[in-house]
Amino acid sequence: MNKFLLLISVVLMGEVAAAASPISDREGINYEVSLMGNAGSGDFAPYYMMVNRHGILTQSDDVLFRGKLWKRFDLSRRFSYSFGADFLTGASSQTTYHRYDDAGKLVDNRQRPAAIWLQQLYAEIKFMGAFLSVGLKEQEWSLLNSELASGDYLESGNARPIPQARIGFLGFQNIPFTRGWLQIYAVIAYGKFTDGNWLENHFNRNGRLTTGALYHYKCLYFRTKPAKPFSFAVGLQVAMQYKGTEQSYSKGKLTNTVKQPFCIEDIWKMLIPSFGYSRQEFYEGNSLGCWDIVLRYRLRNGDEIRGVYESPWEDDSGIAMQNGFDGIWGVEYKCAKENSPFQGVVVEYLDFTNQSGPIHWDPGLLSVSGTTLTQSRASGSDNYYNNGHYNGWMNYGLGIGTSVFPSPIYNLDGAMTYKNNRIRGFHAGVMGTIINGVNYKILGGYKKGWGTYGRPLIEPQENTSLLVDVTWRVPKLAGLSVKGEFAFDSGTMYGKNVGGLLTVSYSGTFNIGKK
Repeated sequence: MNKFLLLISVVLMGEVAAAASPISDREGINYEVSLMGNAGSGDFAPYYMMVNRHGILTQSDDVLFRGKLWKRFDLSRRFSYSFGADFLTGASSQTTYHRYDDAGKLVDNRQRPAAIWLQQLYAEIKFMGAFLSVGLKEQEWSLLNSELASGDYLESGNARPIPQARIGFLGFQNIPFTRGWLQIYAVIAYGKFTDGNWLENHFNRNGRLTTGALYHYKCLYFRTKPAKPFSFAVGLQVAMQYKGTEQSYSKGKLTNTVKQPFCIEDIWKMLIPSFGYSRQEFYEGNSLGCWDIVLRYRLRNGDEIRGVYESPWEDDSGIAMQNGFDGIWGVEYKCAKENSPFQGVVVEYLDFTNQSGPIHWDPGLLSVSGTTLTQSRASGSDNYYNNGHYNGWMNYGLGIGTSVFPSPIYNLDGAMTYKNNRIRGFHAGVMGTIINGVNYKILGGYKKGWGTYGRPLIEPQENTSLLVDVTWRVPKLAGLSVKGEFAFDSGTMYGKNVGGLLTVSYSGTFNIGKK
C-alpha cells in the first residue's frame, strides 16, 4: 500500500513540475524537490544537524532526494481544503547496535534508514476557524519558535509524524462577547504509532518492548488581545501512549506477551490523564504533559520580545509544579523589519534535574488495607519521557517532544528508553540576513546530564554543539535555493562529531485554472 501511495506521489509531482510556475502562490498547488547530501565523522549526524527535522536526517552520511506536493487552506474563504504528499528516498550509512540472539549471545545488529519512505500524506478541511486533518502530517504549531528554539516539550518537529486524526482551531480564535480581549486555541488528536518494524529491528531483545500503541494529544490555551502592546497566553498540553502489545524478553528469549486490544470506550478514557495508580491503568496508558506560559511585549517600532516557560509533568506532583525549576525558560526577540541582520534571537535555560525528587510521597490519598498507613502512593521520581510499560516518548527512535534529552536512537545497546534525562544546560539561536538573498542561522548550546534517578551515571556526561547554516536564494532563477550547513559536537554525551550538509532545492506553484 505504501509503495502504491509513493508511486502516486511521484507521478503527481512530475505532472506539477512540468506545468508549474516558480512563483509562490498560496491559492495553487505547491511543490518542492530537493537533493541533500551530508558527511560526518560519527555514528550519527551532529546533534543540531539531526534534531528538529521531523526525523528525516539521522545518519552521519546520507544522499537523499525529497519530493513534496501540497495545497494550503484559502483563509479568505469560509470553507476550504488542503492536502499534501511527501516522500524521501536515497542511501544512508549504517549504525551498529547490539542485541541478543536466540542463543542469548550479544551480536552486532547493523541498521540504516529505509531506502524509501512516506513522510507525509494528509487531507484537511476547514470551516471558518476550525479544521479537521487526517493522515501523516508534520505538525508545526507551537508557542515556541520552531526555527530557533530547542523544541516544544510535548510535541515538536523532532520526530517523524504520527498518523492521526486531528480537530481543533486554526490558531487563536476570539471568544464571543469578549470583544477580542480573550482568545482560545484548542486541539484534540487521536492516532496510532506505526514504527513497530523500526522498534523490533533496533531493540536488543532484553526487557520490554511495546508496539502498536495508540497516540493521543490535546491542548488548551487562552490568550489576551494580541493587538495590544502587551499580551500573554497560558495553557496546557497533554499526551498519552495507550494500549498496544507489550512483549517481555530475557536475553533474546520471549518470556511474556500482554495485548491490550482497542475498545470504542478507549476514545473517552484517553481524554482523562492516566497516572497508573492501579495495575490495570499502568498497563493501559502513559500520560505526560506540560504547563505553558508566554508573555509578549511589542515595542513601538513593531519589534517583539517574548518570555516563554514550559513546565513538564509525568504525574500529579508535576501538575502541581512540585518539580522545582524544571522546564524550558526562554526569551525571544523578533525584529519586525524584513532582511534584518538579526531577524530573530532565542536564548533558553534548560533544567530537568528535579523531577519531583528521587521519591515523593503524597500522604492521605490512599490507605493500605488492614493497616493505619495512609502514605501508600509515590508520585515523585517522574523519570521524564520514560514509563515502565511503554517505550520512551519517541517515534522512530527520536523524541516526539524536545530534543534536549538524548533520544533512544543513540542507544547503541538497543535499549528503547531515555538513559539521560536529568539534564541542565542552555540553548541559543539567531537568524537573519547577510545580504539580499543570503540568510543565515546559528544554533548552539551546552548541557550536562546525570542519567536518571533510577540509574544515575557514574560520571556526568557533557556536550557542546554548534550549527552554522547559510542559505542562498538564486536571484536569477526564482524558486532555486542552495543551503550549506556545518555542525560539530564536543563532549561525552554524543561524542566528538563533525559534519557538513549541502541541500539544493527548487520550489514553485502550479496555478490550477489560471492563465
